[in-house]
Amino acid sequence: MDKIIMKNLAFYGYHGVLEEESKLGQKFFIDVEMYLDLKKAGSEDNVEYTVNYAKTYELIKDIVENKRFNLIEALGENIANIILNKFKQVKEVLVTVKKPEAPVKGIYDYFAIEIRRERNG
Repeated sequence: MDKIIMKNLAFYGYHGVLEEESKLGQKFFIDVEMYLDLKKAGSEDNVEYTVNYAKTYELIKDIVENKRFNLIEALGENIANIILNKFKQVKEVLVTVKKPEAPVKGIYDYFAIEIRRERNG
């Protein structure tokens, strides 16, 4: 199946279990893969037959920057759900949420989750 890939989208949000995270905020990096048939979009050269990634970016940005979740699992779930609800041609979505500034004492690149959801029916 074809896919649209959006990599390393960077946002500042206020997600986390700790009170400091909800007050100070931190960076989040999001990767999204949307699985769909792109044959007609490619042959017709028409955006109507694909998913407009600029619109998708704005939806993701709104969730990350304007909503608040304790868990990055919930953030990822919400992103996956809105993509499947808004874009009927998407059959499956893979969302990765990376949290590079997690309040964990240690040396690491980031903590992350992946959410993979398929359209039902």
